[in-house]
Amino acid sequence: MRTYPQNSPQSAARIIILAMLADGHLSQSELDILEECDAYRQLGLSRNDLHTLLHTFCEDLLTGLPWVDASHFKPEALQHWLEEVNDTELRKKVLQLCARVIEADRHIADAECEVLVSLLQQWGLCCTKRPAKAQVI
Repeated sequence: MRTYPQNSPQSAARIIILAMLADGHLSQSELDILEECDAYRQLGLSRNDLHTLLHTFCEDLLTGLPWVDASHFKPEALQHWLEEVNDTELRKKVLQLCARVIEADRHIADAECEVLVSLLQQWGLCCTKRPAKAQVI
């Protein structure tokens, strides 16, 4: 498994790529949404850089990264990749881009939900308590 420097554009992009591939396929709508929201610039990469990262991630998958199959990853692998991003603002940006990519094809697969839930939980971006019900006066 390739490693990237902490909070690098590559480590952030890999998480977005993981979200793109979590359902087992890459759709044109996911690539289009990256263009639409200018994800390349937001991450500090060129379009070519991101496409190269996508290609190398797929190579890693084919050479035995710890995935159960094409649409299910081992939690330990995801945890490691998420640990490479610890800057709060970068985490928020990655989360927003992941959500956009996952929604792009208008279908949210279970594996995509797992990615989002893992992001929220591991990065502490969700509340653990339910809000109190509002009282009607």
